[in-house]
Amino acid sequence: MKSMQKSDRKLVFDQKGIEAFAEQLKKIRLKEGYTQSQLAFESGLSLSQIARIETARINPTLSTVFTLARTLDVPLMDLFDFELPE
Repeated sequence: MKSMQKSDRKLVFDQKGIEAFAEQLKKIRLKEGYTQSQLAFESGLSLSQIARIETARINPTLSTVFTLARTLDVPLMDLFDFELPE
């Protein structure tokens, strides 16, 4: 079996999945009555980070997703309650 070289690795960035997550986060944020600024302040994340997540410009880490769920006081699975695009 050929050992994998660092150059053989593929960067995984599922744009459609990130966009679906972004849309779900925004929907929940608005339902819970938070502005992006309020969510940033309450969660300890930066406003630009919240904006980049909601516009699918960055792929949030699991730790960030956990923080958002706790701050919004929603079950973690609510943030992932969407159909994963093909």
